Amino acid sequence: MMARTTDGHPLRLLTVMDEYSGECLAIDVGRRITSDDVLERLTELFVLRGIPAYLRSDNGPEFTALVVREWLERVGVKTLYIEPGSPWENGYIESFNGKLQDELLNLEIFDTVLEAKVLVERWRRHYNAVRPHSSLGYRPPAPEAVLPWPSGSASLRLQAMVTLT
Repeated sequence: MMARTTDGHPLRLLTVMDEYSGECLAIDVGRRITSDDVLERLTELFVLRGIPAYLRSDNGPEFTALVVREWLERVGVKTLYIEPGSPWENGYIESFNGKLQDELLNLEIFDTVLEAKVLVERWRRHYNAVRPHSSLGYRPPAPEAVLPWPSGSASLRLQAMVTLT
């Protein structure tokens, strides 16, 4: 995603969500997003949340870089790249990005990158913990991200898919 600061300089946003729970796991904001930035965020999320079976993303250079593809292969994550010009193949994140655009980016004026980071993170937390979601029975997704342990089970439930854009 893209936005701009008041001086006209671009802001790039890397949004990461869990398709299973609908939770937004991260939104990184910067002047640019590189493959190293993607690897750093994914490493952090994989350590905290577990390694997903699949990772769905568009075909941006930060996602298709050889270093990213090789790293995902080494950790055992299968990639699902969407076809260029086919946003319906990535409906969860496209819907999320539309909400982010409508509910925050179209309403705020960012003077600095730091201001954008703070406001975007505040919105992300509200989206996860407060904002009702019709697909979840008008509950926020964050409580759904931590599922109750099945009776007698000692195994950890890991989410099945993470989506990037």
